[in-house]
Amino acid sequence: MNALPSGAAAVQSALERTKAQGFLNIVRHGAGPSALYVVTYHRLDQQCAPPRPALAEGANALIELLERIGVDFHLAEVRGALEDVLRFGSANIPDLWLSDDEMLEKGLAGA
Repeated sequence: MNALPSGAAAVQSALERTKAQGFLNIVRHGAGPSALYVVTYHRLDQQCAPPRPALAEGANALIELLERIGVDFHLAEVRGALEDVLRFGSANIPDLWLSDDEMLEKGLAGA
């Protein structure tokens, strides 16, 4: 019997090894339509390029940025975090998996 994973299992296993778990931190500066949002991705393993904050000018720009990053708005944790940003000024979105390349591509890490 072959001990190596095959097909889709091998691809999934490779993806899990190249991606690391992290979280997004969102901080609001100001209020109303002119509010600025600073989004920073923090990797839990700390073996990557240093995080680089991304700036979103206004709520629509924040939503567009989160969509580009790949945040799933159907998750209750995400909706709750966005409510916390509006209510308290900051929040974390947990359990976001990104590779080093994805972090660079999405502008969340320095080159």
